[in-house]
Amino acid sequence: MTPMPSTAVKQANRQAIIDHLYRHGPSTKQHLQMTLGLSLPTITANLRDLEDEGLVGRGEPTESTGGRKAQTHVFAAKSHAAIGVRMRADGVTLVAVDLYGEVIARKRKRVSYRNTSDYYDMVGDFVTEFAGRVVRSGSQVLGIAFSIQGIVSPDGSAITFGQIVGNTGLTLEKLTRHIEFPALMIHDSDASAMAELWFDPSISDAVCIYLERRPGGAVIAHGTLYQGPNLSNGTVEHMCLVPGGKPCYCGQRGCMDPYCSPEALLEDGEGMPGFFSVLSQGERGHRKRFDEWMGYVAQAIVNIRSVIAGDVIIGGEAAQYLDDDMLTELKHRAESLSPFTTDFTLKKSICIEDQNTIGAALRFVRDYVDGICGRMRPLPRR
Repeated sequence: MTPMPSTAVKQANRQAIIDHLYRHGPSTKQHLQMTLGLSLPTITANLRDLEDEGLVGRGEPTESTGGRKAQTHVFAAKSHAAIGVRMRADGVTLVAVDLYGEVIARKRKRVSYRNTSDYYDMVGDFVTEFAGRVVRSGSQVLGIAFSIQGIVSPDGSAITFGQIVGNTGLTLEKLTRHIEFPALMIHDSDASAMAELWFDPSISDAVCIYLERRPGGAVIAHGTLYQGPNLSNGTVEHMCLVPGGKPCYCGQRGCMDPYCSPEALLEDGEGMPGFFSVLSQGERGHRKRFDEWMGYVAQAIVNIRSVIAGDVIIGGEAAQYLDDDMLTELKHRAESLSPFTTDFTLKKSICIEDQNTIGAALRFVRDYVDGICGRMRPLPRR
């Protein structure tokens, strides 16, 4: 009698099949047999179980070469989804992503941020309603991830520094009283970096600098987000650039934030599109402001790289307006300020809509995909 395969072997076979379908797309049983070296009965049994669980579906039959068309099997990316939540001063944004990180639903609500129980209960109800819509569309919700403008405690249970919107001390428990799904909080810059890694798995070591109205940063080491023991790595916005300089919302003076924020480029009533439109026309006042701002950003890059000598990814609202020539100029400025020469790459972020909200949701997706595929490996570009 042939011995039954062990539980570990069964699990490995199952994960190998899921992993292949996830990474390589539609496959026939025969292709899986040749690629994975598994028996046809093993593949057939696993595919049947995976279909019953909703993780695998039927794809289009292969083109006929004269015989019977072979049935393909596909990974069911929409079988599960995760939801990212962004709460800002003027509104709440919700984004649901599938197991490939593709956005399958999005909703916004214009409402002023308030650090009150009523506000958080409203957000909870908004999230629950949105999650119900996702479930009704056929996706099981893995969890709810909040992209936070602030520093999260080491255990992820509370906000330890939330001066931007005044929510220091807010707990995950209070935030999720009306939410019945697993939930977590992540710093918004770390969430944006998660999206960088997901959509560009070639990134190895880099510092991400997000030039939002309130700048921030994140650290990527050996192809993974490195938050550090206190979840506060990459808080470059409070690095001192000008001792005794402009006041920062953190209570100190001369931080990177007031000098590298795109707000430093704008005059009263001016928006980013208007500024860069006038800049492109060669207006001297705008060019002077831009040169000064670029100088501070370059100095920030030099200071950061003196500690972490990796590549640099420039993201955030301002990055959307920086063309290739501007990025080249920024790198040259940084190189001219460096005391010694080190080779590094400076590139623009992926700059996708709702990047940090998507990146927050990807925390749940990443863990789930790693679990069903059996190991943590770079995901394919799609």
